[in-house]
Amino acid sequence: MQEVIAAGQGKHTFGILGGGWRSEFYLRIAKALPELFEIGEMWMRDSRKAREMELKWGVKATSDLEGFLSRRAFDFAVVSLSRSAAPEYLIRLSEAGIPVLTETPPADSLEGLRYLYQRTHSGQGIQVAEQFIRQPLHAARLAVVKSGMLGGVSHVQVSAGHGYHGISLIRRLLGVGFEEAEISGEQLISPIIQGPGRAGPPSQELLVDSRQDIALLKFGGKSAVYDFSYDQYFSAIRRNRVLIRGYRGELEGTEIRYLKDYRTPVTIQMQRMDAGHAGDLEGYYHKGILAGGEWVYQNPFPGARLSDEELAMASCLLDMAAYTAGGPAFYSLAEACQDQYLSLLMGEAIRSGQTLISERQVWAKL
Repeated sequence: MQEVIAAGQGKHTFGILGGGWRSEFYLRIAKALPELFEIGEMWMRDSRKAREMELKWGVKATSDLEGFLSRRAFDFAVVSLSRSAAPEYLIRLSEAGIPVLTETPPADSLEGLRYLYQRTHSGQGIQVAEQFIRQPLHAARLAVVKSGMLGGVSHVQVSAGHGYHGISLIRRLLGVGFEEAEISGEQLISPIIQGPGRAGPPSQELLVDSRQDIALLKFGGKSAVYDFSYDQYFSAIRRNRVLIRGYRGELEGTEIRYLKDYRTPVTIQMQRMDAGHAGDLEGYYHKGILAGGEWVYQNPFPGARLSDEELAMASCLLDMAAYTAGGPAFYSLAEACQDQYLSLLMGEAIRSGQTLISERQVWAKL
């Protein structure tokens, strides 16, 4: 069922703009997969931070943007900057003819998305690192949907990623393109014991407010429920949930229920396979996900000790290397703009309490 990712030949060199939390994911990936990836140079505004990155990671780093661009010690650049800062650098790299893989979202407003798309000649040379659809479990779910086991999918419920990440999952699970969307929603507030964050666990027990966004999206005859609280990313008591319904079956969490024929119901449990457990001496790494006796996802980087998030980002890097060498687009600026546009519209619907309808934008393909 899985679409196999080809590793390709040789080592792929990329540069990084940015030195924040997200950029370190790319550094860890390159360190774990030295036979595939190498960081040619990093750029960040702060020269002190650049020196610190050189010492910590053993990579070349600079605060001289002109030098970074003129040396071009890489095949493509990864832009890992804030959504407000990224468009300026995407345009600069596009004008310099440098292929770019940028973090999501590409801009923080509808006006910014339109401007960026037009200034980069319809996103020429730009791909976007939308990793959620590539995380092992989500990739396995998408493989099940594409297999036809569930029949045509007409409804999904996604509580697994905020904003544009959730929208990207919804659109791909439903097979939705750039068609009109009707969106309504609201925000609920409830108490929760504060959990860990990027900096680690809290220093004491605190009761805080949890904000939960719920939205209903309708795409003609297809529909989706978006349900997300930011607590989910780190909390041990707020878990992700995904439900996918087709006319022949449904997938809930990791359980697949479908009709082999109209009288024969079948239930299959998707099973995660990891090495390194219970005395297994292969080393600790993710192998893949089975549904019955068939792989619905296989790790394209076996042996590497990477998290699911890092596996997904590594696959973006690999596809970007292929794209830079003349291969196909894999998540275009147009797709990213549409996901972010619907996310912005969803946020507006939640704040206003109104039902909003999307309009065709400049990036929408006919």
